Amino acid sequence: MSKIAVFPGSFDPITKGHESIVLRTLPLFDEIIVAIGVNSVKKYLFDLDKRISLVEQVFKNEPKVRVDSFEGLTVDYCKKNKANYILRGLRTSADFEFERSIAMINKTMLDDLETIFILTTPELSAINSTIVRDIYRNGGDVSPFVPEGLEL
Repeated sequence: MSKIAVFPGSFDPITKGHESIVLRTLPLFDEIIVAIGVNSVKKYLFDLDKRISLVEQVFKNEPKVRVDSFEGLTVDYCKKNKANYILRGLRTSADFEFERSIAMINKTMLDDLETIFILTTPELSAINSTIVRDIYRNGGDVSPFVPEGLEL
């Protein structure tokens, strides 16, 4: 059985932190699906096609990484894609408390599903998409916070 992990998120935009989580976990899995969630009530800075394109650019040389999008429950997406693992990055203890609750509910809904928590490296722990979006909207330089060579 293949070890398939789903790394769900809005990736609006993808950051160096997201990139690090995927690259550091590649040796653990046969495939990692970066699954861009679509929520009709959420306002995104970048449309879905742009977010997919940005993530594909970042991982264009990683054959074990696939980029996809989904609507609905992450557990349903995992089941559909035969993934038994969800990847989540943790920056703070608050992230852990939030993510732990979701992981426990997901496990209740799909018993074969395990959530793997990966600590963000210290130098990337302050980066999040909300801050990057704010810098971008206000004309600031986001290059220190997004994967190298990525043009937003």
